[in-house]
Amino acid sequence: MKYQLKLKHFIAGNWVGGSESFKSSPSSGSSHSFPAGTNELVDQAVKDAEKAFITYSQTSRQDRANFLRVIAEEIDALGDAITAIAGEETGLPSARLEGERGRTCGQLRMFSDVLEKGDYLDCRHDVALPERTPLPRPELRLMQLPVGPVAVFGASNFPLAFSAAGGDTASALAAGCPVVVKAHQAHPGTSDLVAQAIESAIHRTGMPGGVFSMVHGGSRLVGEALVKHPLISAVGFTGSLVGGRALFDLCAQRPIPIPFFGELGSVNPMFILPGAAVERAEEIGRGWAASLTMGAGQFCTNPGIIVVLEGESADNLVDAAKVALAGAAPQTMLTDRIAVAYKEGQKRISHTSGVRSVLTSTCDRRQATPYLYETDGSTWLADASLGHEIFGPLGLIVKALDFEQMLEVAKRLDGQLTCTLHTTDDDIEYGCALMPILTRKAGRVLANAYPTGVEVCDAMVHGGPYPASTNFGATSVGSMAIRRFLRPVCFQDIPVSLLPADIS
Repeated sequence: MKYQLKLKHFIAGNWVGGSESFKSSPSSGSSHSFPAGTNELVDQAVKDAEKAFITYSQTSRQDRANFLRVIAEEIDALGDAITAIAGEETGLPSARLEGERGRTCGQLRMFSDVLEKGDYLDCRHDVALPERTPLPRPELRLMQLPVGPVAVFGASNFPLAFSAAGGDTASALAAGCPVVVKAHQAHPGTSDLVAQAIESAIHRTGMPGGVFSMVHGGSRLVGEALVKHPLISAVGFTGSLVGGRALFDLCAQRPIPIPFFGELGSVNPMFILPGAAVERAEEIGRGWAASLTMGAGQFCTNPGIIVVLEGESADNLVDAAKVALAGAAPQTMLTDRIAVAYKEGQKRISHTSGVRSVLTSTCDRRQATPYLYETDGSTWLADASLGHEIFGPLGLIVKALDFEQMLEVAKRLDGQLTCTLHTTDDDIEYGCALMPILTRKAGRVLANAYPTGVEVCDAMVHGGPYPASTNFGATSVGSMAIRRFLRPVCFQDIPVSLLPADIS
């Protein structure tokens, strides 16, 4: 499929070049030269976003809903071209990318529905009580309003669903907030085409040009300039703990701090209760292997750790997982940097005292193959590093001495995106003991399933206590994600003619 890249930044309706550039590093196909971002370009994009906010924040819910649906239409219209370049840049198969495009467009359409329903506004009204004693009560109305321009960072592992027009962008635009995207260097061409789709939607719907801008990276300074800009009101980020924490700290250190909604990392542990281990150890081992290797383990919800009571059932689970993982074909990792980090993480685990190798393999460049290790509960509890995420298809099985030690492992966990229970009717007592711990540790708790993947729907939560995310009260997936970019405003005795249309 042929496609025409602009090979420029998209700033408030204009395609803008630059004096310095960087080369893309595709998994296959031709490399392209993209202009590097600068502080000046960031400043221009954010100032244009602030200008657009005055108009865009006042648009009707229906107009914004239509805008999001048109963006989805335009992305679908470029579907084959997007799949082609995204496949070259990331090495992801076409089926995965087509599914991700469907999810991306589905998110946009979901937020269109959210806008039309209007429930997200959380409107409240307390009528005046002028005769109340000892003091009268004024008339009070409450409504959620957009916060202002939002910075969005494209994610390396999702070139569509968590990038230029991904969930952060969709929810911010739905809220009434213009967006400035920092495109990820792992897939700049994909972001280029998506920006073209958004450009077409802006023209078709008559939205202000500054409602969306995209600046390419080239250096860490571009991201820093974006989060430090005084006109940026909030930040959405999906990425590494190190990078996210650095940006989080910058947001907190600003003269006027702003919220940083970062999804940073998770090992997504699975707890296998005794009854489930006896009944279906082999089945769980095979299912876990499939979940662990999906997308070369490059999902935020990849289940990197299993916790099970030691014994014959645990051994059966290990054996089944080993056989399944041994048959897994090599998969291309998204970037050279991710591949290097995976190998470094594997070496760290393999050199940890008390950790035993079950399955080893050889990774070639960006090709990832699975590794499997096991350890006992005491070793895991004594070494906090064993609870840190390794981004890739590496699994660690923790064999707890008894249920009390399993509970202790759960208590020692950092914040997680997901925690999973495998259970039977005979495990109710164990499950009841674990649930208060797991619900405190994770944003999503599953039973008898595998956490890889995130459904886009009203009830979904994709977030959790730190370091899973930087704001445990927020989610980056699901209809509630719009709340991140809204703030409550109370109107006291304001004449109806001055009130927002949705509250009057």
